[in-house]
Amino acid sequence: MRAAALSICLMLGLPVSAGPFSADVVVLGELHDNPHHHARQAEIVAEVQPKALVFEMLTNGQALAHVPGADEATLSAAFGWENTGWPDFAMYYPIFAAAPDARVFGAGVTRTMAREAMTDGLAYAFGIGAGAYGLTTPLDEGMQAARESMQMTAHCDALPEDMLPTMVDIQRLRDAELAKMALRAFELTGGPVVVITGNGHARTDWGMPVYLKQAAPDLTVVALGQGEDGIAPPGTFDVIEFTAGVDRDDPCLAFQKQD
Repeated sequence: MRAAALSICLMLGLPVSAGPFSADVVVLGELHDNPHHHARQAEIVAEVQPKALVFEMLTNGQALAHVPGADEATLSAAFGWENTGWPDFAMYYPIFAAAPDARVFGAGVTRTMAREAMTDGLAYAFGIGAGAYGLTTPLDEGMQAARESMQMTAHCDALPEDMLPTMVDIQRLRDAELAKMALRAFELTGGPVVVITGNGHARTDWGMPVYLKQAAPDLTVVALGQGEDGIAPPGTFDVIEFTAGVDRDDPCLAFQKQD
């Protein structure tokens, strides 16, 4: 019923309310392998009808290959999606289809940028404007420790401790790159802009919205975190919603020694 009403409004040119997602920049978090999360993102995109879509899953170079209104197979091939390591494009395609005229931007950190962050530092890897996004300022000790602990847990306690600061830096680089591309998308299109990313980047306590608000404090930003089966994602968000979970293997099995 909701989708049918939305379609009628769009066909008649009537205004469509985006509810809690009315903002200059709408950040839609996800668990990457949960198709219910992507379905919800597509629904919100259809409601918001953004002028621009920013994807964590695409680099800027890949986004330039976007073909407006293309079918699933054409768009997947244009992006070279099967070589990206992200889940099946079939889960993401409805997001593109929900706003076929939106301009697409990629905010993925390239391997070159990640290597530069490891060898030359966070600010160097980001480039011009690093200070505006807070990348020239170290995290306070408590935040640094919390983020290193999260990285260790996320990697099944298998990382050498001396790698943890670098992993935190790369996560900060990803957050700042998302913020930079969201701001660029807004400046070029006038918004609204929708950002598609993982829950970890969408969180408002230390994720991409923090970097965006530092660089562009006058922008309005709303961030959604999506949980599973009533369990909220870690961190804080403006809106939290829940879907059914999915069956998945224990990711730490690969780190366990085999007999």
